[in-house]
Amino acid sequence: MKIISLQSGSNGNCIYVEASGCRLLLDAGISGKQAELRLAEHGRCIRDVDAVLISHDHSDHAKCLGVFQRKFGLGAYVTAKTLRAAQSRQALGKIGKVRPFVAGERLEFDGLGVQTIPTPHDGVDGVAFVLDDGRRRLGVLTDLGHPFAGLGEVIASLDAVLLESNYDPAMLAAGAYPEFLKRRIAGPGGHLSNDESAELVKAWASNKLQWLCLAHLSEQNNEPDLALATHRQTVGESLEIKVASRYRVGEVLEV
Repeated sequence: MKIISLQSGSNGNCIYVEASGCRLLLDAGISGKQAELRLAEHGRCIRDVDAVLISHDHSDHAKCLGVFQRKFGLGAYVTAKTLRAAQSRQALGKIGKVRPFVAGERLEFDGLGVQTIPTPHDGVDGVAFVLDDGRRRLGVLTDLGHPFAGLGEVIASLDAVLLESNYDPAMLAAGAYPEFLKRRIAGPGGHLSNDESAELVKAWASNKLQWLCLAHLSEQNNEPDLALATHRQTVGESLEIKVASRYRVGEVLEV
């Protein structure tokens, strides 16, 4: 299984995964041009992608779904509620080739299963993803809201994970965001902090976890080095930890 973060953060999200001959994009929050160019940096063609899966309706995850479809012919997997909410939030244009799913449903592709996991994030009908090729399990777990029941057990089952580590509590508290937005981010429908992410990994990660990639970092309320240091202090030195960039394509990760 190979994974490439094309971009991760509130300015746009898109993750590429390939396994057993299947190629998927998770979310469509960056432009079609950028997705195409960033995949090409690693020798991949976006037109070879089998489908794009949408986690929830927020624009940094769904705003370019229509472009991905019209420009590259990609079929879309999205819940009916998420699609309606995304269309009400932004002009997606004509949408076709949609395979609706129900949050919590397992999706099957050739050689690759994708379990969708309902989250308490304040999107409409949002999900996270666990991908399973029969040998390895990868979690793409962002926009989680809070450490909800069952999340630890999911992490315990994984061989690798991209996990939300959105904000540093001290930076958020001292920052310029208005109070309502601070409450939203730190509240039960917002995002995981560095501390929450690190504690989850410490408490639940099994010995089979090969690597952790910190994802969806805030530009204003976090720093990559700070997120990494928080996890190192809590988790220790034995686990390989990476950070997904908000601005550029990442390396090819394997599990």
